[in-house]
Amino acid sequence: MSRKPQLRGRAARLARLLPAGPSQAARTPFTLLVVLLLGGGLITLLLLNSSLNEGSFQLSKLKKDTQELTDEEQELQKEVDEYAAPDALQRRARELGMVPGGDPAFLNPDGTVRGVPGPAAAAPSALHESAARPPALLPPAPPASPVPAPSPVAAATGPSDAPSAGPAPEPPGPTSPPAPSAKPAPTTSGR
Repeated sequence: MSRKPQLRGRAARLARLLPAGPSQAARTPFTLLVVLLLGGGLITLLLLNSSLNEGSFQLSKLKKDTQELTDEEQELQKEVDEYAAPDALQRRARELGMVPGGDPAFLNPDGTVRGVPGPAAAAPSALHESAARPPALLPPAPPASPVPAPSPVAAATGPSDAPSAGPAPEPPGPTSPPAPSAKPAPTTSGR
Protein backbone atom coordinates (compact mmCIF):
# COMPACT_ATOMS: atom_id res chain seq x y z
CA MET A 1 0.00 0.00 0.00
CA SER A 2 2.89 2.33 0.41
CA ARG A 3 3.81 1.78 -3.15
CA LYS A 4 3.39 4.70 -5.53
CA PRO A 5 1.18 4.22 -8.47
CA GLN A 6 2.92 4.19 -11.82
CA LEU A 7 2.16 7.07 -14.08
CA ARG A 8 1.53 6.49 -17.72
CA GLY A 9 1.45 8.59 -20.77
CA ARG A 10 1.44 12.26 -20.56
CA ALA A 11 1.61 12.35 -16.76
CA ALA A 12 4.77 10.22 -16.83
CA ARG A 13 6.49 12.62 -19.22
CA LEU A 14 5.62 15.62 -17.00
CA ALA A 15 6.82 13.76 -13.90
CA ARG A 16 10.24 13.19 -15.53
CA LEU A 17 10.69 16.98 -16.01
CA LEU A 18 10.20 17.69 -12.30
CA PRO A 19 12.95 16.61 -9.89
CA ALA A 20 12.17 13.50 -7.96
CA GLY A 21 13.65 14.44 -4.51
CA PRO A 22 13.10 17.45 -2.26
CA SER A 23 14.62 20.60 -3.74
CA GLN A 24 17.67 22.19 -2.01
CA ALA A 25 17.77 25.07 -4.49
CA ALA A 26 14.47 26.54 -3.26
CA ARG A 27 15.60 26.63 0.40
CA THR A 28 18.94 28.43 -0.15
CA PRO A 29 17.58 31.87 -1.18
CA PHE A 30 15.06 31.86 1.66
CA THR A 31 17.72 30.97 4.24
CA LEU A 32 20.06 33.62 2.86
CA LEU A 33 17.27 36.21 3.02
CA VAL A 34 16.45 35.38 6.65
CA VAL A 35 20.15 35.55 7.66
CA LEU A 36 20.55 38.94 5.92
CA LEU A 37 17.43 40.34 7.58
CA LEU A 38 18.56 39.17 11.03
CA GLY A 39 22.09 40.54 10.49
CA GLY A 40 20.76 43.89 9.23
CA GLY A 41 18.41 44.17 12.22
CA LEU A 42 21.28 43.36 14.60
CA ILE A 43 23.52 46.00 13.04
CA THR A 44 20.68 48.53 13.13
CA LEU A 45 20.07 47.82 16.83
CA LEU A 46 23.80 48.19 17.54
CA LEU A 47 23.93 51.58 15.77
CA LEU A 48 20.77 52.74 17.53
CA ASN A 49 22.13 51.68 20.91
CA SER A 50 25.45 53.48 20.37
CA SER A 51 23.72 56.69 19.27
CA LEU A 52 21.45 56.55 22.35
CA ASN A 53 24.51 56.10 24.57
CA GLU A 54 26.18 59.09 22.93
CA GLY A 55 23.05 61.18 23.53
CA SER A 56 22.99 60.00 27.14
CA PHE A 57 26.59 61.15 27.64
CA GLN A 58 25.77 64.56 26.15
CA LEU A 59 22.69 64.83 28.34
CA SER A 60 24.62 64.05 31.52
CA LYS A 61 27.32 66.59 30.52
CA LEU A 62 24.66 69.25 29.92
CA LYS A 63 23.00 68.46 33.26
CA LYS A 64 26.36 68.83 34.99
CA ASP A 65 26.99 72.18 33.23
CA THR A 66 23.49 73.36 34.19
CA GLN A 67 24.09 72.44 37.83
CA GLU A 68 27.43 74.31 37.86
CA LEU A 69 25.84 77.41 36.31
CA THR A 70 22.94 77.26 38.76
CA ASP A 71 25.39 77.10 41.68
CA GLU A 72 27.33 80.05 40.26
CA GLU A 73 24.11 82.05 39.81
CA GLN A 74 23.11 81.36 43.40
CA GLU A 75 26.54 82.46 44.69
CA LEU A 76 26.33 85.69 42.68
CA GLN A 77 22.78 86.35 43.88
CA LYS A 78 23.92 85.81 47.47
CA GLU A 79 26.76 88.29 46.94
CA VAL A 80 24.34 90.87 45.47
CA ASP A 81 21.98 90.37 48.41
CA GLU A 82 24.86 90.92 50.85
CA TYR A 83 25.79 94.19 49.12
CA ALA A 84 22.14 95.32 49.05
CA ALA A 85 21.55 94.71 52.77
CA PRO A 86 20.73 97.93 54.65
CA ASP A 87 23.63 97.62 57.09
CA ALA A 88 26.10 97.03 54.25
CA LEU A 89 24.76 100.05 52.38
CA GLN A 90 25.01 102.21 55.51
CA ARG A 91 28.59 101.06 56.18
CA ARG A 92 29.63 101.76 52.59
CA ALA A 93 27.95 105.18 52.64
CA ARG A 94 29.85 106.10 55.80
CA GLU A 95 33.09 104.94 54.18
CA LEU A 96 32.36 107.34 51.33
CA GLY A 97 31.73 110.20 53.78
CA MET A 98 27.95 110.32 53.40
CA VAL A 99 25.68 111.22 56.31
CA PRO A 100 21.97 110.56 56.88
CA GLY A 101 19.74 113.21 55.34
CA GLY A 102 17.77 115.79 57.27
CA ASP A 103 14.07 116.41 57.16
CA PRO A 104 12.77 115.98 53.61
CA ALA A 105 10.44 118.31 51.74
CA PHE A 106 8.06 117.16 49.07
CA LEU A 107 6.79 118.86 45.94
CA ASN A 108 3.10 118.66 45.23
CA PRO A 109 1.91 118.31 41.63
CA ASP A 110 0.87 121.97 41.59
CA GLY A 111 4.43 123.07 42.47
CA THR A 112 3.95 123.90 46.13
CA VAL A 113 6.33 122.53 48.72
CA ARG A 114 5.05 120.41 51.57
CA GLY A 115 7.23 120.24 54.68
CA VAL A 116 10.28 122.21 55.72
CA PRO A 117 13.59 120.76 54.54
CA GLY A 118 16.37 120.49 57.08
CA PRO A 119 20.10 120.18 56.54
CA ALA A 120 21.85 116.88 57.09
CA ALA A 121 23.80 116.69 60.33
CA ALA A 122 27.41 115.76 59.71
CA ALA A 123 28.73 112.94 61.84
CA PRO A 124 31.97 113.76 63.74
CA SER A 125 33.78 110.73 62.30
CA ALA A 126 32.87 111.78 58.76
CA LEU A 127 34.32 115.28 59.38
CA HIS A 128 37.63 113.86 60.58
CA GLU A 129 37.85 111.45 57.62
CA SER A 130 37.02 114.15 55.09
CA ALA A 131 39.58 116.52 56.62
CA ALA A 132 42.27 113.85 56.36
CA ARG A 133 41.55 113.28 52.65
CA PRO A 134 42.43 115.93 50.10
CA PRO A 135 39.40 117.10 48.11
CA ALA A 136 38.98 115.54 44.71
CA LEU A 137 39.45 117.91 41.80
CA LEU A 138 36.20 118.50 40.00
CA PRO A 139 35.94 119.67 36.40
CA PRO A 140 34.87 123.32 36.08
CA ALA A 141 31.12 123.64 36.41
CA PRO A 142 29.09 125.67 33.91
CA PRO A 143 28.20 129.16 35.14
CA ALA A 144 25.17 129.31 37.41
CA SER A 145 21.99 130.88 36.14
CA PRO A 146 21.36 134.51 37.26
CA VAL A 147 18.02 133.54 38.86
CA PRO A 148 18.43 133.21 42.65
CA ALA A 149 17.28 130.02 44.34
CA PRO A 150 14.08 130.42 46.40
CA SER A 151 14.53 130.27 50.14
CA PRO A 152 12.93 127.32 51.97
CA VAL A 153 10.63 129.68 53.92
CA ALA A 154 9.32 131.42 50.78
CA ALA A 155 8.88 128.07 49.05
CA ALA A 156 6.91 126.66 52.00
CA THR A 157 4.48 129.57 52.06
CA GLY A 158 3.89 129.45 48.33
CA PRO A 159 4.81 131.66 45.41
CA SER A 160 4.88 135.38 46.07
CA ASP A 161 4.95 138.40 43.79
CA ALA A 162 7.68 140.14 45.79
CA PRO A 163 11.24 139.54 44.63
CA SER A 164 13.55 137.66 46.93
CA ALA A 165 15.72 139.86 49.14
CA GLY A 166 18.47 137.22 49.49
CA PRO A 167 21.84 137.62 47.86
CA ALA A 168 22.44 136.10 44.44
CA PRO A 169 24.59 132.95 44.50
CA GLU A 170 28.17 133.41 43.46
CA PRO A 171 29.43 131.41 40.48
CA PRO A 172 31.56 128.49 41.66
CA GLY A 173 35.30 128.87 41.42
CA PRO A 174 37.71 126.21 40.19
CA THR A 175 38.40 124.95 43.74
CA SER A 176 34.97 125.39 45.36
CA PRO A 177 32.29 122.74 45.06
CA PRO A 178 29.40 123.46 42.69
CA ALA A 179 26.35 125.25 44.11
CA PRO A 180 23.24 123.12 44.71
CA SER A 181 20.72 123.21 41.91
CA ALA A 182 17.47 125.12 42.47
CA LYS A 183 15.33 122.64 40.56
CA PRO A 184 14.43 119.33 42.22
CA ALA A 185 15.95 116.08 41.07
CA PRO A 186 13.62 113.80 39.09
CA THR A 187 12.10 110.96 41.06
CA THR A 188 11.78 107.39 39.89
CA SER A 189 9.42 106.12 42.57
CA GLY A 190 6.29 107.04 40.56
CA ARG A 191 4.60 108.82 43.50
